[in-house]
Formats: sequence, structure tokens, C-alpha cells
Amino acid sequence: MSRIGNRKLEIPTGVTVDITDKVVTVKGPKGELTTTLTKKISASVENNIIVIKRADETNEAKAMHGTTNANIANMLVGVTKGFEKKLEIVGVGYRFALKGNKLVINAGYSHQVELDIPEGIKVEVPSNTELTVSGIAKEKVGEFAANIRKVRKPEPYKGKGIRYKDEHIRRKEGKKAA
Repeated sequence: MSRIGNRKLEIPTGVTVDITDKVVTVKGPKGELTTTLTKKISASVENNIIVIKRADETNEAKAMHGTTNANIANMLVGVTKGFEKKLEIVGVGYRFALKGNKLVINAGYSHQVELDIPEGIKVEVPSNTELTVSGIAKEKVGEFAANIRKVRKPEPYKGKGIRYKDEHIRRKEGKKAA
């Protein structure tokens, strides 16, 4: 039994939800998001509450029941509050910079790494060692933040690299002097 799938999703004020032909559209003050339901999942709006039901008890339907509920819940939060990930870069000469619609990263390589900022994602650089990725789609924000982190993952000996703001890096001792 999926407890997350059976969760009732209350629609916040200022948000409209439209469900037509297996397509769920959520509109709010920050924007609009859509998702397509699988054939074994159905959704309906009853008294300002979204109810998600599965057609049968197959493993596919059970798996998608909770996933669909979580995705729609993320859409509701995204169009009202939005999502953000904060990253920081640690290392001598390591820094972030914005150049138009590109993020330029100096991470100790012989060249600068340039990443195109995807549509619907907003990137802010409060200082040259800090970065904030924000947007209404949780999936896109997390994926772009992970791609930035992938440029230079934090290493365990000196802790240099790109990490999430609240991430703790387990440090290793390294070689001992004889």
C-alpha cells in the first residue's frame, strides 16, 4: 500500500489545477507546469483537493501511484514558492561568474568550463565563490545543480571542489610523515 500515493494534496490559494486527458496543468503566481499521467493512474479535483487513484493492483500501478503524487506535490510547491539549491566552490583560484546566459566556472583546469543555463532556471552569483540555482521545476533545478557539482566534485583530502552549501565532506587523513 502506498501511503504517499494515498496522500490528499490540498490546492493552495492562487493556484489553479486543470486535469484533461491524462495531462495535469498547474498554474500559480510563479508560472505554469504540466505533467502527463501514465495509463494506470487517474487524478481528479474534489473540493479543492487533488485525489490520485490507480486502476489496478499491478506493480507498475503501485510504483507510479506514489511517484505521481510526489511529482504533483512538487508542482504545487514550485508554482507557489519555487525551489533553490545553493552551491559553493572551495579552492585557490576557483570561482563562479555569469557571462550572458552562460555560467563560467574556474575550477583548476587549464580552461574555463562554460555551462549553458537551461530555460526556466535562474542563476545568481552573490559572491564569486557562492552560487544559487532557482526555478519552479524541482527536477530541473536539482539536475542543473548536480551538473555544476559534477564539474569538480569535492575531494576528501583538502576538501577542494564544488559542493552544496549544507553538504558535509568526509575528510581523509592522507599520508603521514615518517
